[in-house]
Amino acid sequence: MELSRVQIHERMKHHHVPGLSMAIIQNGALSTDCFGLLEAGTEREVQLDSIFNACSISKLLASILVMKLSVQGLIDLDEDVNNRLVSWRVASDEYVVTPRHLLSHQSGIIDPEGSFSELNAGDRAPSMAGVLAGRTLYCKKPVEVKDEPGSDFQYSDAGYCIIQLLIEDITGEPFEKIVKELIFEPLKMNNSTFSVTISEKRFFSSGHNRKGELVPGHYPIYPYPAASGLWTTPSDLAVLVIEFMNALRGESKIGLTSRAAEAMISPQGSKEWIGLGLFLDGAGQSVEMSSLGWGIGFQCMMVAHPYQKNGLVIMTNADTGEHQMKGIIGEIYKSWEV
Repeated sequence: MELSRVQIHERMKHHHVPGLSMAIIQNGALSTDCFGLLEAGTEREVQLDSIFNACSISKLLASILVMKLSVQGLIDLDEDVNNRLVSWRVASDEYVVTPRHLLSHQSGIIDPEGSFSELNAGDRAPSMAGVLAGRTLYCKKPVEVKDEPGSDFQYSDAGYCIIQLLIEDITGEPFEKIVKELIFEPLKMNNSTFSVTISEKRFFSSGHNRKGELVPGHYPIYPYPAASGLWTTPSDLAVLVIEFMNALRGESKIGLTSRAAEAMISPQGSKEWIGLGLFLDGAGQSVEMSSLGWGIGFQCMMVAHPYQKNGLVIMTNADTGEHQMKGIIGEIYKSWEV
C-alpha cells in the first residue's frame, strides 16, 4: 500500500469518516488493518473483528450460494424461476425470467420507486413474498417485469429478493440458515450475520452521515438478506474472496467448481462488464472483479484480480454522499493499484 497509516487517518478526517477497516490479499495471503472509531464521540476503536454493514456486497454472497446450489443440481441458471417458486411468482405471460437474468441484473425488473428502504424502528422484518407482492411499506407496488429479460442492465434489489425466495422455496429453509450451513461455517466466517437485531453492540459499527454524525438508530437494518442484509468484517469477506480464487483452481472448500467460478466472472447477456453477482473490468487472466456496498451510514468495496490472487476489501462507517471511487475508498484503491 502506498498510503501510510498517517495519510489514511488524514484522509479519513478530510472525508468525515470516523472508522475504517480493510483486508488485503496478496498472492493468496491475507493481512488486515483498521483505523478510527466505531462510533463518533466515543472511545470505541475499530478492531479487526469489528462488524460493518456490507449493504449490496450481500449480493456477492448470494451469487456464490446460487452457484453452489447449481453445482448440487438444485438450481438451473437458465430455467424459468416460476417453475420452482412456490411462495410468490413472477407475473409475466410474455417473458421468462431465469436465475442468470436475476444475478446479472438483466431480468427486465425495475425496482418500484421508494422501495427497499431500511427497517423502521419497532418493525418486524417483512416476509419476502409480501415484499415482492407489494403488500408492505418496504415495497408498495408488486414487482413486475418491465422490459424483455436479457435486453438491458437495470440494477435491482428486487431481483435478489427473488433469488432469496427461490433458494428458500427450493430448500425449504430460511436463506440465513442455508448461508450459515453452506458458506459461513465451512469457511469459518464467524463474524458474519444477517441478524436484524444488533445485540452485542460492542462488536458492531454505528453508521454516520457525510458530516461524520451518527445516523438515526445507529445501526440501519436492511431486511432483504440476499440483496443488502449482510453485516461482516473485511477479513471475513476476504476469506470468501480467497475461497473464490481457490475455486478457480479447483480447490474449493465449499464445493464450488472451477466452471461455476469462471461463469461468475464471465460477461453475461448484453453487457461485457457484468458477471453473475460481480462487476467486471477486463477479461481473461487479467479480469478485475468488484462489488460495491452503499447504504445509510456505510460504504464499502471489494475488488480483486482472482487469477493473480490479489484483492482488497475496504469497509467504512460513513455515507460520504459521493461514489466510493471519489472518496477515501477510491483513494486507497488507486494507491493499491499502483
